[in-house]
Amino acid sequence: MSFDPDAVETITVDSYGTLVDPSAAVDALDDHVEATESISDVWRTKSIEYTMIGNFVDGYQPFYAMNRDALRYALAAHDVDLPEDTVEGILSVYHELEVFEDVRDGIGRLVDGGYPVYVLSNGNPEMLESMIDHADIGDLISGYISAHEVGTFKPDRELYRHAAARTGTPIASIAHVAGPSFDIQGSKHAGMQGVWLDRSGGPWDTYGAEPDLRVGSFYEFADALGV
Repeated sequence: MSFDPDAVETITVDSYGTLVDPSAAVDALDDHVEATESISDVWRTKSIEYTMIGNFVDGYQPFYAMNRDALRYALAAHDVDLPEDTVEGILSVYHELEVFEDVRDGIGRLVDGGYPVYVLSNGNPEMLESMIDHADIGDLISGYISAHEVGTFKPDRELYRHAAARTGTPIASIAHVAGPSFDIQGSKHAGMQGVWLDRSGGPWDTYGAEPDLRVGSFYEFADALGV
């Protein structure tokens, strides 16, 4: 790890798993299925898998559609057949996921410290707009950058380079904060500093580059920047 706080001019933050908790999808499944935990795990795994496959086969579609396909697979893999309106109702939980408790105050400290903060996400614009509104951070962030703008998902370095262009910041002067390890590796590969927001206390992946900084909350990240 070799985090350089003096090099940071702009901060980008991931959304799902970083600002909001996608595990809330378990609650949305509870009223309709029995194998809730298993279906939820497959849903999340397939959602990420499909975005990465899409990058390699030029099969981009908005993340909400990827998420729908992943949910349909997870249900089918467990021999569950639900009406389309029920599937859409379950999907809609992504507009109102629970916000991690450190988000608003932690990001507020970063902004008060003089850092512009942008959300950089695989989510399509409609998802991000509802997430930002639900998280009550619209007055804090400088904007959002969606994979939909370039038609490719993380960890493709094109998306991170696009973020640097959008923010008007040299890519080496951006610190990217994320929970998913593949997002950290993608940001580092593109030239950003990667800050792993480890909310679970688990081990880092045994494959790939180490994060430049490991923190347990946005408060710890603000401490590392001295704000």
